[in-house]
Amino acid sequence: MSVVTQASMQMGLSSPANARLRADMTPQIAVQTLLDAGDTQDALKLLARLLPKRYAVAWLLQCARDQPLGLEDKAGASLAEKWVREPNEDNRRAAFEFANAGGYRSLGSWLAAAAGWSGGSLAPASQEKAVPPPEHLTARATVAAINLMAALVSEQFEVRRQGFVERAMSLLNASTGAGQPH
Repeated sequence: MSVVTQASMQMGLSSPANARLRADMTPQIAVQTLLDAGDTQDALKLLARLLPKRYAVAWLLQCARDQPLGLEDKAGASLAEKWVREPNEDNRRAAFEFANAGGYRSLGSWLAAAAGWSGGSLAPASQEKAVPPPEHLTARATVAAINLMAALVSEQFEVRRQGFVERAMSLLNASTGAGQPH
């Protein structure tokens, strides 16, 4: 199964989007094909899954820097940034706990969730048995955060979202092992 096909299945792309994709497409061509067809949401989902997790979170933070963030959003962004700089378990756990405590109701919670769901365990820290997150969970949080940022200016939602996606295309091209979901 191709990387693009696997990512498409994991992210639940629409039937029209799946019909546009071919198993032999590179990740860049697949995402661009969806963008060109006006399938921005499906392009966003596919892109978020194809980027390595650290790249996806770094992209979110890059987009968030240009947004008017409240204190909670800044706190979530700060925790996510700490994980990007030092992707260790303590930083991942701190981001996860912040997102979980916030009930995933704010942009900051989703920024933190993208880092917090990148690995480790989703179980309480006191629980011995690990509950690893599904591999595509960081991508799910990434999609939620990008959509929330795009909605900050609701009348420009689609243009903003497309701009965010286009901003990440160079990351997809530059990522180590481009197109390999991480």
